[in-house]
Amino acid sequence: MLTGGQVAALIAAVFFALLMLVMCYLVIKLAKTVEETQRLVAGITDKTVPLLGEVTTSVTHVNAELTRVDAITANVQSITGNVSALTSLFAATLGSPVIKVAAFSYGVRRAAGKRHSDDVTKRVRAELKGERKKR
Repeated sequence: MLTGGQVAALIAAVFFALLMLVMCYLVIKLAKTVEETQRLVAGITDKTVPLLGEVTTSVTHVNAELTRVDAITANVQSITGNVSALTSLFAATLGSPVIKVAAFSYGVRRAAGKRHSDDVTKRVRAELKGERKKR
């Protein structure tokens, strides 16, 4: 029969064997997880490198277009300045005479209208006087 020390050693050996089996299972699972992680990183690298190349190309094209837009904006600004100067020149050269002609024509129309009104008033008064004399 087994002595107390031998039983304890046997129990310790069985416990140690079970512990080793659990550890082997965990190491195998960890190895599979590490392998999946390596595949995932390799897949990301394979997809990311071409994507970064496309992004670089897109940024280059956008920068070229922005350069063109800057040139167009500068041209529009120049045209705006020219139109402003031309408008000022037109207002200084033709604006004052046009205003004077408009004021003169308004005065002539008003005077002609007043003269016509005065003529009508004189005729009406003359007719009224004529009617009074007839009575």
